[in-house]
Amino acid sequence: MSDKAVITCALNGVLTDPKQHNVPVTPEQMAREAKAAFDAGASVMHIHLRQQAPGKGHLPSWEVAVSKEIQQAIREACPGVIINHTSGVSGPNYSGALDCIRETKPEIAACNAGSLNYLKVKADNTWAWPPMMFDNAVEKVKDYLDVMNAVGTIPEFECFDVGIVRCVGMYHQVGMYKGPLEYNFVMGVASGMPSDPELLPILIKLKRPEAKFQVTAIGREEIWPLHQRCAELGGHLRTGLEDTFYLADGTKVTSNGQLIEAIAACARRAGREVASPAEARKIFGTNR
Repeated sequence: MSDKAVITCALNGVLTDPKQHNVPVTPEQMAREAKAAFDAGASVMHIHLRQQAPGKGHLPSWEVAVSKEIQQAIREACPGVIINHTSGVSGPNYSGALDCIRETKPEIAACNAGSLNYLKVKADNTWAWPPMMFDNAVEKVKDYLDVMNAVGTIPEFECFDVGIVRCVGMYHQVGMYKGPLEYNFVMGVASGMPSDPELLPILIKLKRPEAKFQVTAIGREEIWPLHQRCAELGGHLRTGLEDTFYLADGTKVTSNGQLIEAIAACARRAGREVASPAEARKIFGTNR
């Protein structure tokens, strides 16, 4: 168990509409929200890119220039911060995501480690959106890993289901990736793993023993017992406006900083201190 807990802030995500929710889009907004999270204890900023044209902030972007500008703004606002770059793309054209990683060389980048039927059903028993496949075939995973290996970026293996956790060990076994291992157990997607604290020990058992792990808990106030259990079991911690808008008491937040304060309290209740950026680099094995 690591005595220090690394906290990641997922600043904005890809699905949230800034017209409906208080999520950052522009470099200035991203830097401001990152600073609030950084001051509250986050050492890692997980970023998604949005289109910068007026009225287009709800749409994703894979422009390298946008990525560079956002990363620079965050680094200036948060000295020593670690960038964790998104990479998730459905469909066969993911060259933009590869280009962003190749050209900006973030310390960490998401590597979605397997496919998932991405589904949700509304209260009236109809689909919340048209059923879709978040496709991450082995060939696609390898393309991401090859680019990350080439530029010294550590992959954060995103695992949406139990079988995907097991796949990561196979990628390591066949030599697709041999560097520091970091699992991100994504829990709370309706068609993936539930945000159930009792599931967490099983996932820890299935990961490679030397690997670090964290939890992404998606939902409302019901996710906070999972965060607390993750802290108690030695995992690293993540939250942010990508994952939730709610504190454990049901209060709706307006800033990432409020969520990071709450998750830092989870670490301290578990008897752990929050890692600084320099300590996080040592824990995750980054070379920068």
